Order: sequence, then C-alpha cells, then structure tokens
Amino acid sequence: MLGIAFAMAQNPAGGPPAGGLEAMKGFFPLILMFVIFYFLLIRPQQKKQKEHKNLLANLKRGDEIVTAGGLIGKITAITDRTVTIEVADKVRVKILRGQVLTVLQGDQS
Repeated sequence: MLGIAFAMAQNPAGGPPAGGLEAMKGFFPLILMFVIFYFLLIRPQQKKQKEHKNLLANLKRGDEIVTAGGLIGKITAITDRTVTIEVADKVRVKILRGQVLTVLQGDQS
C-alpha cells in the first residue's frame, strides 16, 4: 500500500519536479492583478489625498469654500485645526479644517 502512495507522488513525466520558470507561471496572474489594482485604485487615491492636503495647506481668509456637510461660505478665520466660515450676514460657523472639500473659483453667489 505504501508503494502506491510513492508512485502517485511522482511527477507524471518522470523527471524532476517543476521549478524555476514553471513555478512562476502560477504567480504571474497574481502579480498582474496587483499591478492593475495599483494603477486603477491605489495610485489615483494617493494622488487625490495629496491634492486635498495641498488644498488645506493653501486656505486663506476670504476664500469661498464648500464643506463636507454641503455648507458654502467665506473663510473669516483660520487656525491649525479649525476654520471659521461666514455662511450668511453675521452667521459664522466653526468647522474642522479637514472638512473643507473644495475652494470655489470666481463669483458663486
């Protein structure tokens, strides 16, 4: 019975077990999927995060912004962590700096 197990474990071609380039053929689709995943998902997300970080670093008083909650207002004060925006005459709201989505260009009234 032990002889049958050894006979079944041998390579069907009778030669040495597959290795080298033959073993890499199994990993090629996995490597290809990772490369595609990187270029379609990871790289664009890193680029978007970098652009948002630059946007937050370049905020200044007088900029008209849109927040993550959908508020549109003009910046009246900025600190390291917060931004105070005026959403209407004499109505000011303090938000976290990271909640700023975009700076509006031009007159958006």
